[in-house]
Amino acid sequence: MVAVPNVRVGSPVTHDKLTVFPLFLEAPLTPIYRLSEEALADGTAVVEEVTEGGSVPNLAVDNKGDTLVLFVEGQELRGAKQNRVLNSSVLIAAKTKTVLPVSCVEQGRWRYVSKNFTSSGNHGSSKLRAVLKKSVNSSTMSGGGHSSDQGAVWTEVSRQMNSLGSSSATMAMSDTMTSHQPAIERHIAEVAYSEGASGLAVAIGGKIVSVDLFDAPETCRKVWPRVISGMVLDSMEEAFVATVSEADVTAAVETLRTARWQSVAAAGAGEDQRTESAQWHGSVLTLNGNLVHGSLVSAV
Repeated sequence: MVAVPNVRVGSPVTHDKLTVFPLFLEAPLTPIYRLSEEALADGTAVVEEVTEGGSVPNLAVDNKGDTLVLFVEGQELRGAKQNRVLNSSVLIAAKTKTVLPVSCVEQGRWRYVSKNFTSSGNHGSSKLRAVLKKSVNSSTMSGGGHSSDQGAVWTEVSRQMNSLGSSSATMAMSDTMTSHQPAIERHIAEVAYSEGASGLAVAIGGKIVSVDLFDAPETCRKVWPRVISGMVLDSMEEAFVATVSEADVTAAVETLRTARWQSVAAAGAGEDQRTESAQWHGSVLTLNGNLVHGSLVSAV
């Protein structure tokens, strides 16, 4: 059993085919880290290619600050030789240089547009996150590190782009999101952050597609719009409107507490645990035994 606090499922908010259940912790914490988008924006953290020539599955990160920095699974980083998404949630210790495990979401570019990466404000969809988490779990649980199935990632980016009628000269996920930005912004406004929530469970077309639980409302509030941005793309592909009950969400959240977890080597600071079942791909990142980010993505 992992260190997941007691969770209360809040009342859902819905827009079109997207439903979001806020999750509230019985005893939320105060984060002892900064989010990567904040650290990247002020230069406290710098992310760039690992070498001048670059390496698709790895980026170099330098945390120059005195505080841990959290990168969140599915977060898109834009720039350098090609856009990437984070394979896993990773804590970077203060005054530390290390490597971030990432996947490319821009297959048709391998040239510099900038030296450093920025946080795009976009997030991978639940379908993309399922591809990532399935392969990363397989790799980590067999001792192979936080690598993904890059071919499967490219296939999903291309599939969703075509499904939603988007196009991109470089096959960039960000171009799909840009082409549907008005719809993304409408959804974010309609399923806005619920004050005090430390997590969110997302349902599309009658199925829970993801659960994200953080240690603090402050973190969840900042990450919420970005997580929703990716889910909107999946909801736009859904043909049916159906409901999910709070009992269903409670059962999913309980999986974070009761699943059979396997400890794996963390990509950065803290402890990393993984689980696989017929229903869920799961991971939990903790620090000194305390939850930082737990997530489930639908495997079906």
